[in-house]
Formats: sequence, C-alpha cells, structure tokens
Amino acid sequence: MLIHYYMTRPLEKAIHAITQETTQISEGHFEGQVPQIGPIEFQRLAGQFNYMTGKLNESFQKLRSAEVSRKELVANVSHDLRTPMASIQAFVEALQDDVIQDKATFARYLQTIRLETGRLDGLIQELFKLSQLDAGGTEFVPERYHVDHLLLDSLQSLAFQLEEKQLQIDIDLPDRLPPVAIMPQEMKRVLSNILDNAIRHSPVGGTILIQGKQLSAPYVQLNIQDQGQGMEEADSNKIFDRFYRADPSRTRTSGGAGLGLAIAKSIVELHGGTIGVESQTAIESRGSRFWFTLPIDK
Repeated sequence: MLIHYYMTRPLEKAIHAITQETTQISEGHFEGQVPQIGPIEFQRLAGQFNYMTGKLNESFQKLRSAEVSRKELVANVSHDLRTPMASIQAFVEALQDDVIQDKATFARYLQTIRLETGRLDGLIQELFKLSQLDAGGTEFVPERYHVDHLLLDSLQSLAFQLEEKQLQIDIDLPDRLPPVAIMPQEMKRVLSNILDNAIRHSPVGGTILIQGKQLSAPYVQLNIQDQGQGMEEADSNKIFDRFYRADPSRTRTSGGAGLGLAIAKSIVELHGGTIGVESQTAIESRGSRFWFTLPIDK
C-alpha cells in the first residue's frame, strides 16, 4: 500500500492540477498555468495544455477587442449619421412650414440639404467600401500603370479644393520610374484620400510636396508632405484606425468621417504594400509626411 501510494501520488497531483485548470477555463479564466509535474508523459500533457490555454486566451482577447471595436463603430456611425440627418430634418421642416419667404434663403436651405445629403452618401459609400475590403470582396486584379498618370488623375479630381485654399503642388519624380502593378481606381482612391487629408490640414497658400522613388525592393514609394501643424506620436500611431480623429472636437466638415485613411491602408495592404506617416510635433510645425509603397510591374 505504501509503494502504491508513493507511486500514484504524483499522478494524482498532476491530474488534480489539470482538473483545477479546466474548471478555471470553463469559467472564462485563461491566465493560469498547469505545473509540469509528475511523470514525463504528464509533463508533456501539461505543456500541451498550457499551450492550448494560451491560444484560447489569445482568441478570446481578439474576440473581446473585436466586440469593443464593433461597439465603437456603431456609436461613431450613429453620431456621424445623426448630425446631417438632424440638419436635413430641420431645414426640410422649415421649408414645409413656409417659414422661408425670400428666394435667396430658400435656395441656401436647398443647397445645405444637398450638401448634407452628399455627406451622408459619402459616409455610406465609405462604410460599404470598408466592409467590402474586410470581407475580401475586392478581387485583386492589377494592371500595368505609370505613377505620373496616377498622380495626374488624382490631382485633377481635387483641383477645386486646391484652388479654394490656394495650394501649390510640388512634384518630384525621377526621370525613369518603372511602371507599377496596381488597380488604378483603387489606388486613385488611396491617393485622393491622403491628398484630401493634406489639403484639409494645410494652411492657405501652402505647398504640398509629392515625391516618388524606387526602393531597393521591387516597390515604388510615394511620399505626400504637407505644411500643417503635424501631430503627436500617439496620434500618428492611431491615424489609420477607423473613425479616429487627431482632434475629436473637429466637425465632419473640417475633420472628415475618419474612414479615408483606414480605407487607404486596407487598399495598400491588398496590393501587398505598406503605408505609414511621419510627423513633427505641433510645436515644430513642420507638417506630416504620409507614404505608401506600390509593387513594381515585373
């Protein structure tokens, strides 16, 4: 009996430790570790059990993070939809009640309704595009395209905003830059979103610098440098998050919906490239430099 006791005692301890840990897991606690004691077989079992617990903990952390992100997304979408909807409702009610009599004010109200409707449509389109990218609904079908054509097409679509703020565009490209393998419409959206951000944060009469260069790897890098106030490091680490605004007090008119850069990141990563930002602090006032890479057509 004594021999049996001393031989089975380590086995009982190992089984008891695993049983306790399984109870903790069933209650949603994944931080514990089973001690690797007893015979070698039980030690291996404990090691595998701890590995499984770590994977479960990692998975549940991702689920919790996704749930928090979902709640934030719903709250942000509700907020961004509520503002233009309230504005549209107020102006429509004023028009229906015949409060407005003169034609100039009537036309101004209609113009405001049109602008707010456009903002709603833009937000809905951005949400649809982002969900499409997340679901893998955008098939990657690249074609041979030249960077100078990409820049020209994107700048033409932003001509009105550039003229309104009297901004100058300084383009610096090498004489021979290899063509890239991209989906032109998608990359135009990326460039337009980054340029739109640069325009909004640039001072009136400022300059936006666009540079292109070929990297040692089979990529072309584009840099967009503005002359705004820049951002803090904490903001630059989150600038590509959905609905993130460096200045939360901004309205959608001045600060955007906070989806443009998130969409840009998803599209660039779909192409196998990378995107980032380098910014000086607001005290140094040297602006921000956004960059992204495009694969060279082989």
